[in-house]
Amino acid sequence: MTDKRLTTSWGAPVGDNQNSLTAGSRGPTLIQDVHLLEKLAHFNRERVPERVVHAKGAGAHGYFEVTNDVSKYTKAAFLSEVGKKTDMFIRFSTVAGELGSADTVRDPRGFAVKFYTEEGNYDLVGNNTPVFFIRDAIKFPDFIHTQKRHPQTHLKNPDAVWDFWSLSPESLHQVTILMSDRGIPATLRNMHGFGSHTFKWVNEKGEGYWVKYHFKTQQGVKNMDPAVAAKIAGEHPDYHTEDLFNAIENGDFPEWKLYVQIMPLEDANTYRFDPFDVTKVWSQKDYPLIEVGRMVLNRNPENYFAEVEQATFSPGTLVPGIDVSPDKMLQGRLFAYHDAHRYRVGANHQALPINRARNEVNNYQRDGQMRFDNNGGSGVYYEPNSLNGPKEDPSSKIAPFEVSGEADSVGYDENDHYTQPGDLYRLMTEDEKTRLVQNFVDAMKPVTRKEILEREVGHIYKADKEWGQRVADGLGISIPTVTAN
Repeated sequence: MTDKRLTTSWGAPVGDNQNSLTAGSRGPTLIQDVHLLEKLAHFNRERVPERVVHAKGAGAHGYFEVTNDVSKYTKAAFLSEVGKKTDMFIRFSTVAGELGSADTVRDPRGFAVKFYTEEGNYDLVGNNTPVFFIRDAIKFPDFIHTQKRHPQTHLKNPDAVWDFWSLSPESLHQVTILMSDRGIPATLRNMHGFGSHTFKWVNEKGEGYWVKYHFKTQQGVKNMDPAVAAKIAGEHPDYHTEDLFNAIENGDFPEWKLYVQIMPLEDANTYRFDPFDVTKVWSQKDYPLIEVGRMVLNRNPENYFAEVEQATFSPGTLVPGIDVSPDKMLQGRLFAYHDAHRYRVGANHQALPINRARNEVNNYQRDGQMRFDNNGGSGVYYEPNSLNGPKEDPSSKIAPFEVSGEADSVGYDENDHYTQPGDLYRLMTEDEKTRLVQNFVDAMKPVTRKEILEREVGHIYKADKEWGQRVADGLGISIPTVTAN
């Protein structure tokens, strides 16, 4: 076997990679040692900015296989027939922590899937929870600020976290899930995934349906005791990352089954909860789960940075047959995610191997940093043109939808933030309730302002009186009079 020759980034052979070029044995180092300069300069630039959220993550390759005919609901080609397989890549992540944070913290987990379909890439960018903390993207920067560090102390700030949540009662449903047993999954393989938002499927006839995605783990849901999680966080902060890698490396390929809930378009006007409100779920009694297919992870990345860190996902990466809904949070994400990648990885992030579509890509986007393909060559670079350049395909236009109303800054019409969290609490066993209450108490004890505690307890009490009283007792405070009445 012939040894590989070490070269510079421009391909010239390196004569000495152990010693700098110096004036004599003691130096000084000479600026003409361009190999040294290139190594140091590249090293200074090896880190792209970490993600503002979902910074810590793990990824894997696999495939998605259709197991049930859903073609009457969507014309998406990768879902067109039973048995059809599509390559995919998934990235799991925590939300609030930095790149070096621990895997086993109490936090939602990102669940972002990229399908490499014959009609372009389709990204389903969700979480391991079916709901979210807020329902309008205008609140997202403020919410994430509360999860980050105090600008003076540079410490996490429980006052900010609970102040925001107590002033945003729509968060209670997600906070309840976060404080439940499922707030710390045992492994990334032992948790469900959700698209969370409402999306729209459109079939070949142009008929539309509202849809919710549910990925059900076939390894079974398993969670981690908070004390064990804290111990592992200190001793092995990359526990979930290693577990996923080792499972796949050992041939124990994790699998999820994908189900959807389908709602006729007209039901959105009469359903008892706004179906576009991401802080709410649809009852599975009203809209039962319909099997779609299975996702299998069977290959680890060869290079973490190239594949996991440079992977970019956006709910706006869509294919024909799949569209969005009026969900206000989703609408904001359509811009924010693509824009985050343009800032973090570059304007040409979609051309990177991990993100590039498997079908031919033809457009008039040119230039920009890190343009490493042929940049369109000598081909036509504007449109319309008479030079046989790429043209739009009218059959791929989105299905028309009706809009109405006056332009204004308005919220959702419905503001019942308590029924679903209360129902969730009442579905729990007594042991689950006890752990939930204790997790709330433990998380809220560091809060220094009593009015924040009282405000949050007031929301819990409105969801379920017993639950609210138990949290209040654990914190040693009273139920606010205005709430109790």
